[in-house]
Amino acid sequence: MTKLASYYVPGLYVEDFSIDVPLDWRGLEPATLAVGIGVRHGAFPDPIPGAPESIKLFYRTLCDPEHAHDDLPLLVFLQGGPGGEGPRPTSPTADGWIAEAIKHFRVVLPDQRGTGRSSRVSGQTMARLAAACGADISHGAGGTAAGTAMAADKDAASAARDNAGTEAEAATPPAEGTPAATAARAQADFLKRFLARSIVYDFEYLRLTAFGGRPWTTLGQSYGGFLTLTYLSLFPEGVAASFTCGGIPHVPASAAEVYAHTFPRMAAKTGQYYARYPEDAMRVAAVADRVAAGGVTLPDGSPLTVERLQLLGSDFGMKPSFERMHWLFDHAFEEGDGSVPTKDPAGLALSDGFLMSVLERTSTAANPLYWTLQEFIYADGMTKPIGWAAEHEKASRAAFDTSERPLLFTGEACFPWMFAQMPELKPFEAAVSLLMEDDQFDRIYDQVRLAANEVPLQAAVYFDDMYVDSGLQLDTLSRVGASHAWVTNEFEHDGLHGDAVFKYLFEEALNRGDLERALRS
Repeated sequence: MTKLASYYVPGLYVEDFSIDVPLDWRGLEPATLAVGIGVRHGAFPDPIPGAPESIKLFYRTLCDPEHAHDDLPLLVFLQGGPGGEGPRPTSPTADGWIAEAIKHFRVVLPDQRGTGRSSRVSGQTMARLAAACGADISHGAGGTAAGTAMAADKDAASAARDNAGTEAEAATPPAEGTPAATAARAQADFLKRFLARSIVYDFEYLRLTAFGGRPWTTLGQSYGGFLTLTYLSLFPEGVAASFTCGGIPHVPASAAEVYAHTFPRMAAKTGQYYARYPEDAMRVAAVADRVAAGGVTLPDGSPLTVERLQLLGSDFGMKPSFERMHWLFDHAFEEGDGSVPTKDPAGLALSDGFLMSVLERTSTAANPLYWTLQEFIYADGMTKPIGWAAEHEKASRAAFDTSERPLLFTGEACFPWMFAQMPELKPFEAAVSLLMEDDQFDRIYDQVRLAANEVPLQAAVYFDDMYVDSGLQLDTLSRVGASHAWVTNEFEHDGLHGDAVFKYLFEEALNRGDLERALRS
């Protein structure tokens, strides 16, 4: 453990730290590694060309300045995502739950592996892995100068298909035995090391080494709830109590099942948006018609397609998303007073400000693992290939076709075209295509252990949650021991970030006696 800094932000005392963790935990256990025994058990995993043996895990701690040097119980925050870094609060009230948490705990905010100040995974990382295999993806997929040219041709053809209202196709895998194929396999194997099992092993190792093995309380937001069930499956002895908000996965896991439930809610949310702002249906349609006519590019040079326009609905499960969307389209048109023009769509001019806003709303340059790992968070052990589950679900629903008006927005769903068109995702394209056909992933849930769970688990289940189906959450909780659900339609998926949700969960658990061990630890 290396202490990097200590300082104050308004209302908070902050300390920054970093530790080394294995890239590949297979054959290792946090408890034995914590006492210096680093011998792997079982079959030694094949090394990944160009990948390091260890990576950095960054974390920071927060507390009330009055208690900077007190011995406080610990609460570790399991960030949503995938690919999300820990919060960077500007004050206790900047992220509503923190103000309540620091009344009782020292808060631990890890940057999950691959994110934030932990060893990052980005297009640059993918390029380095490719270079170690003799391939070059510095300008996109392909692996060679010829491949780069082919990738550019494919991008142009893909954009043309998109603007014609058809779905982009998945990338053709590189030929077996080529440097590009070797690189894609190395990248895919590398990305597997950034899923739930590895993240939880990191956290358990952190607890044992940096915090003396004291049990801690976990608070999981969204994907952090998935990590919670993985933690309770693997190391329940390390957890004194758990809270989750909008993040209980369905167990057994299935990406196809998730999207079968969420696409109808995406359609319903779009309907609610148009009902709230009826004139926006016409504005969105006019923009979509202009984009479908072709030739519209975003400030980073990538094509604006109707599919990408549909991504703007990704935050429809949070408040005030309808208002954000309304004001985004309010300044879509360049001419006149910004009213919807009546001329031919191909002649419409979209404003530079609108195009910049679309780029900012849809780019994941700051967290490329968000879309890259989006469907693989549902992979648990030996599984059927995921095979672009969201793409198949969308294709089965004609109402989501790019030619339909009013245009329906999509939610938290990734598609093959994103990895062909979006600059920050192009370096991941070949690896993601391989992973979509993979059937071997780490085991992340132990249903027998969860049924016998004794760690108090208090879950906020948002009845109208667009991202994590409330019915599936409750079905899982019915089979998790010591779990309690608070079902509410008062909040959307981001309810934790206000000042009411965590306070309610904490008081419920406290009054039930579930925090006796947590507050004593």
